[in-house]
Amino acid sequence: MDTVEYKVVEISTVTDTEIETVLNEWSIKGWELDRITFAMRESQKRPSMAFVVFTSKKGQRKDD
Repeated sequence: MDTVEYKVVEISTVTDTEIETVLNEWSIKGWELDRITFAMRESQKRPSMAFVVFTSKKGQRKDD
């Protein structure tokens, strides 16, 4: 049975460049994107934070 592990990366400055950096950094290490969740403030149109969630099966990452 494969064990699924999760990695959550918090982004406090939400820009396309920062999201790309996080996606590329963790994908290279063998993590697969699960989802991106944005935290919004009512007074702003842009997200104030983002949480990028990755998954990986133990033993399949380059850092194992």
